Amino acid sequence: MTNMSSPRRPASLARQLALAVALASGTAVLAVPGLTDAAHAQKKKKDEKAQAAAPVYAKEFVAAYTPVETALKDPAANIAALKPQIEAIANMAASPDEQLAAGGMLFNAGITGKDLALQLRGAELMLGSGKVKPEDTGRFAFVASQLATAQNQFSKAETYLQKAIDLNYSAPNLSSYDVRMNMAELYFSQERFAEGVAYISQLIAARKAEGQPVNPNWYRRGVQIAYNNELVPQIYDFVQVWVTDVPTQENWRDAVNLTRNLNDYDGPVLLDLLRLGKRVGTLKDKNDYVFYIEAADTRRLPMEVKSVIDEANATGAIPKGSDPWVDEQLATANGLIAEDRAALPALERDANAPTARLRTVLAAGDTFLSYGEYAKAASFYERSLTMPEVDRNLALTRLGIAQIGAGNIDAARETLAKVDGPRSPIAKLWSAYASQSAAPAAPAVAAVGS
Repeated sequence: MTNMSSPRRPASLARQLALAVALASGTAVLAVPGLTDAAHAQKKKKDEKAQAAAPVYAKEFVAAYTPVETALKDPAANIAALKPQIEAIANMAASPDEQLAAGGMLFNAGITGKDLALQLRGAELMLGSGKVKPEDTGRFAFVASQLATAQNQFSKAETYLQKAIDLNYSAPNLSSYDVRMNMAELYFSQERFAEGVAYISQLIAARKAEGQPVNPNWYRRGVQIAYNNELVPQIYDFVQVWVTDVPTQENWRDAVNLTRNLNDYDGPVLLDLLRLGKRVGTLKDKNDYVFYIEAADTRRLPMEVKSVIDEANATGAIPKGSDPWVDEQLATANGLIAEDRAALPALERDANAPTARLRTVLAAGDTFLSYGEYAKAASFYERSLTMPEVDRNLALTRLGIAQIGAGNIDAARETLAKVDGPRSPIAKLWSAYASQSAAPAAPAVAAVGS
């Protein structure tokens, strides 16, 4: 998803979680009790108790079923030609045993004839009969859900999928969580994107609550859908969890870039996002650095601009001498740093004065932050929050950044949680970074299919 660097460019992820269609091979015929064998067994029952437990078939049903069953056993059977007779048998089925037998016939004929509608009706008949073995009910329900989905019968698909989920259905190549993930995909098929992303969030939370690793594709699928459909502000909560749990450089880059792309930030706001990008190593393109230089303003924060340009030169994003404007900004920064440093004591004194104005206090916070003197910067941002007309969200964001720099992680998360408005997505990412900084190494994520 690393193509998020261009604003408003949709992420072109390949689908990360393919739906596990139980009938993909088209070769497995469901094993159901054969009517002929069951009817024959009925004739051998000798006592009332055994007779009561025997399958119940009407004579008329047996008479209709038997020749069609024989015809279907012929490898050259024409399913389309036999379909009217097959459906007639389904319509005759009254007892649970007849429904089970008819459903099995419809389902298997549907596989042979590649007729999804016939397969679904057969699966539904079998499930409705109440005669499917308990250990097979979840599989039949999952199959019915897949067949209904393929035919855009979404309400029916949800019902059967939920039944499979409730029965904790799984298979050798399909975990119970994969089955549940199909519900999110079902929502997406109906363009119920917010519900689907919320469902993935719930799956992730449930998996983590069990102390189990989470499939990384779940996060990427949720991010892809939320980003492509601009699910704001839902996407920001999801992304915060994503980069906290899976803090790879690629994921951080996507998180920073999608936040840029979904918002039209002015310089002071963008600066705090790009500061995070630099911290987590996601600045890669020339424009990343140019935007940072512009947002920081060489005459206000020369030391920070110098650090950004030095990095751009070192990484080759902006080779030294390749851009006259960038070279000019570096020269200006180098010429101002000594003077700027010399003025720090006076700035600190003025900002601490009882009569200090908001502008001076914030300037002190910003300057000390740019020089990495985080404790001093934090103290000035804290003071600014007590002053009238302060931009609370700006002050809170930068206070949180300073607290992270000073190692006050819990305080930083508490501060950043108070940020709202346009800066809220940025604060959530900084909070995720704080959590990552405080946490031990995360356990390995699960392999695909877990």
